[in-house]
Amino acid sequence: MIIEYITAALHHARYEIIEDDEPYYGEVPELPGVWATGTTLEACRERLAEVIDDWLVIRLRRGMPIPPIDGITIRETTRMDADAGS
Repeated sequence: MIIEYITAALHHARYEIIEDDEPYYGEVPELPGVWATGTTLEACRERLAEVIDDWLVIRLRRGMPIPPIDGITIRETTRMDADAGS
């Protein structure tokens, strides 16, 4: 589910060229604070995927909400949820 979420988030990414050593800048407007730069568009996209992954981990650990993207939701799995799957 996390891979699907990251893929959907990347479809919402907006890219631009900035004056910098890493001129490609990308962000996902729906995810506060999620942005990355790169020397190429592909490098920027790869970094952006890593940033989204880290952003998700931090929000899950802190119990913070994660906005749905294209109907994909991620919620914190509690110990009880994990035990029910066994």
